[in-house]
Amino acid sequence: MGSMVWDTIHGRDPGRGAFEEWGGIAYALAALEAALPSGWEIVPLVKVGRDLAPQANGFLASLSRRSAAARFVEVAEPTNRVTLHYMSLARRTERLTGGVPPWRWEEVGPMVADCDALYLNFISGFECDLGTAEHLRTGFRGPIYADLHSLLLGIQEGGRRVPRSLPDADRWFACFDAVQVNEDEMSLLGPEPMTVAARALAAGVGLFVVTLGSRGAAYFTHGTYRFARGGGTGPIDTRLVAAHHMPEHAEPTGCGDVFGATLVARLVAGDPLEPALRAANAAAARNVTHRGATNLHYHLRGEIAPA
Repeated sequence: MGSMVWDTIHGRDPGRGAFEEWGGIAYALAALEAALPSGWEIVPLVKVGRDLAPQANGFLASLSRRSAAARFVEVAEPTNRVTLHYMSLARRTERLTGGVPPWRWEEVGPMVADCDALYLNFISGFECDLGTAEHLRTGFRGPIYADLHSLLLGIQEGGRRVPRSLPDADRWFACFDAVQVNEDEMSLLGPEPMTVAARALAAGVGLFVVTLGSRGAAYFTHGTYRFARGGGTGPIDTRLVAAHHMPEHAEPTGCGDVFGATLVARLVAGDPLEPALRAANAAAARNVTHRGATNLHYHLRGEIAPA
């Protein structure tokens, strides 16, 4: 569950013009395609504007693990578009335009009824409101993994995205079984990482993951973790899982999406937590050498994309 966005990226390749491609949940769908074990299917819960719906469904058709006859849900509003300006590989500005409406529980509830697990990535930050998330928590029986990402971005006039704190953070935490944030997002939730993680675990989160770029990812959990409903009890276990080597001129766009989707894929396959995190780090490192989400699943598997 997330948003397809059309990315226009400036400053990523010095001396070259802007690069345009599908972004957002497209990166996660490609990673799920590459990492899910046989027998699992992807059920996309994604709205796209009528202006780019044929192209978006063309991207979906390139994935073999999608559920039968799966399509993105077409809406009259324009597709979300993101303009990114990179100042460095680690820092960028972001501007969002478009008008894709959020999901309401009345719409999405029947669509998740027969799913085993839900991967929710806040690409626009407007995929659903807190009320819908709380209905998902009570109405969906499987585990829910959430990359909070753009929930921690406000929007100014003209669409400029700016960091913001998260109102009702503990209520949001209580909606999910596993939560992912990056290092900057973690700082917006509170000044002390251990305190933030303890709040999340106290709210019912079983796994709290912080991506750290070239340093890898840190996690917080109660003892041995498996991807299931609810949290644990007892002392908090926290560790750093080191990243794979990153090329000097890396492409950071989509790395968090690839990381999270790969982690979910390996957890539903039954991998222990740290091997699953190492697989997610490896996929994110491999993503940096690819431009865009089209044919990314071939690249993540080490295969040559068809012409």
